[in-house]
Amino acid sequence: MRRDRQLARVIRRAGPCALVPRGDPYGALMRSIIFQQLQGRAASAIAGRVRARFGGRYPKPEALHATPDSELRAAGLSRQKIAALRSLAAAFADGQIRSRRLFHMHDAEVVEAVTQVRGIGEWTAHMLLMFSLGRTDVLPVGDYGIRKGAMLVYGLSELPKPAALEALAEPWRPYRSVGSWYLWRATEMPDLAAAGRARA
Repeated sequence: MRRDRQLARVIRRAGPCALVPRGDPYGALMRSIIFQQLQGRAASAIAGRVRARFGGRYPKPEALHATPDSELRAAGLSRQKIAALRSLAAAFADGQIRSRRLFHMHDAEVVEAVTQVRGIGEWTAHMLLMFSLGRTDVLPVGDYGIRKGAMLVYGLSELPKPAALEALAEPWRPYRSVGSWYLWRATEMPDLAAAGRARA
């Protein structure tokens, strides 16, 4: 709050940061793949059907491997998502990615490791770092909500490009994950959204 007075106004209104790491990198990545390019309710429904098929949890690699595509399609998964999930399961099964090791790797190493998997890009890697591994200094420059929040908080006329967003967030180090969480909260504040529409 001392380093960024504009963001401080959002922090005071939103209250304490509720960014809590959930652990389980495998499950987090599986969830991210299912949720990619889908609206929240539709993605939640599909994820719920997938978990129900496997006793209320995301399937372990061996269980996923033994499940025919037809059953996964029946849960609502596209062929592309099934291929990505199988690629993820294979990476964990053969030791290419290990959950315990991820917790001890540097952020850049985590991004490099998980983006080798089909269907996982930088955005998904950033979500893993923030919400599963509990990293405090992540700035998801490609996230629409982060860019929108920055536009509202700083009174910009358009969504900031990655380099501009990096510059805005520089004072937050080493807590850019926390600053990002508050930018998401800014998009939920009606008066900031109204001001942004007025500028547009």
